[in-house]
Amino acid sequence: MSEVAALPTRKHEDFRYSDIDALAGVWPIAREEIVVADGGEESLQIVEDGAEAVARHLVISLGKGAKFDLRVLSAGPVYGRIAVDVRLAEGADFTLGAAQLATGSETLEVVTEVTHAGLNATSHQIVRSALAGHSVGTYLGRIAVERGADGTDAEQSVRAMLLDRTATANARPELEIYADDVKAAHGCAVGELDANGLFYLMSRGLTPPEAKRLMLQAFIAEAFTGAPGEAELSEAAIARLEQIL
Repeated sequence: MSEVAALPTRKHEDFRYSDIDALAGVWPIAREEIVVADGGEESLQIVEDGAEAVARHLVISLGKGAKFDLRVLSAGPVYGRIAVDVRLAEGADFTLGAAQLATGSETLEVVTEVTHAGLNATSHQIVRSALAGHSVGTYLGRIAVERGADGTDAEQSVRAMLLDRTATANARPELEIYADDVKAAHGCAVGELDANGLFYLMSRGLTPPEAKRLMLQAFIAEAFTGAPGEAELSEAAIARLEQIL
């Protein structure tokens, strides 16, 4: 019988912002293996909109020229964690679009490790968070480019919007590159709704709540652009925003 892994503490880097008490209720987290064969294409949409704590760990292997599109909406659980490990062979393509919408004392996490192992592979990660109350939203993301993985094109875009100053956003985009001919970029920003943008919308006749809602909808929609289930994901996100606002 295999031993159950010990519950991590905040000394573990990938769990440094976790709600350990809530994590204990869903530990251990089973690995979900996904293999996409050479030239294959697959997609997956995950919507976490219940109140119970939930945690998932996806381990994705992409063959030569394979594509995988992953979209995640975390909207409601008291504790929600999505960990994603991806390994890309030559010419593979991985897309992640994730949105975290939290309020109260909810803690939401997206943790990714994307490994470029072959030539000319591409990966694009977009994470958008809207956080109210005393909630916590976290993105920990690592891109690793192995030796010989020339032609890699990898990108991380992480933005969090604090709807209340009591909310907390944590972000750690990370690059580890051992190849020469590589395009790799990451951007991270944490802030509040743009006052000038709100003023402009209100000057066009929108009430303050309507202007705020419209800006947040556009902000979150960036995570789902081009998704196979874009309309359904956007609808679920808007419903959650209505609850938060």
